[in-house]
Amino acid sequence: MKHLVAPSLLAADFLHLQSEVEMVNESAADWLHLDIMDGVFVPNLSFGFPILNRLKAISKKPMDVHLMIVEPQKFIHEVAATGAYLMNVHYEACTHLHRTVAAIKDCGMKAGVTLNPHTPVHLLEDIIQDVDMVLLMSVNPGFGGQKFIEHSVEKTTALKELILRKGLNTLIEVDGGINLDTGKQLVDAGADVLVAGNFVFKSPDPKQIIQALKSL
Repeated sequence: MKHLVAPSLLAADFLHLQSEVEMVNESAADWLHLDIMDGVFVPNLSFGFPILNRLKAISKKPMDVHLMIVEPQKFIHEVAATGAYLMNVHYEACTHLHRTVAAIKDCGMKAGVTLNPHTPVHLLEDIIQDVDMVLLMSVNPGFGGQKFIEHSVEKTTALKELILRKGLNTLIEVDGGINLDTGKQLVDAGADVLVAGNFVFKSPDPKQIIQALKSL
């Protein structure tokens, strides 16, 4: 499978949100990545369901919703109601991860599990077969524009080895510090989905950057 690109709306111009989403619609992007932050699990606030519910009407790309919040299991039905394609929850935020993953799927969404930079991939040994995607954070979550953590390439390789050893088709998504150089390294290491925020939305030609990421 050719790798996917998911621009992160967190880096968009929120004074012109509709035009930013329309740009993504017209681009070669595959998904629209949406970071929901609560100021507790991560030291920042982003946007919530009022925005997601409006995006449902205008986004032509599947919505990849990443909940950087405590107790994400409380909002599964609300996320599903936004029309989300995939709901991502943090391993570190879920005491009963298997139950949460099952509930996400019961609501008709794909289920993703996210790992912070310090969380090793071997902790997924007993859940990897139940998830559709694993998101590796290649920066510490909470803020855009951070420097890429180089160990993320090795971590991607280790996760790919775990997936192949178990004979699974689980996707690997990576988010944080993605550009053409780090993106190429990650794709070569086995990444299936690249999330890019500032690199896309702060560029003079976002659609060209999306196409370049797709072409890696």
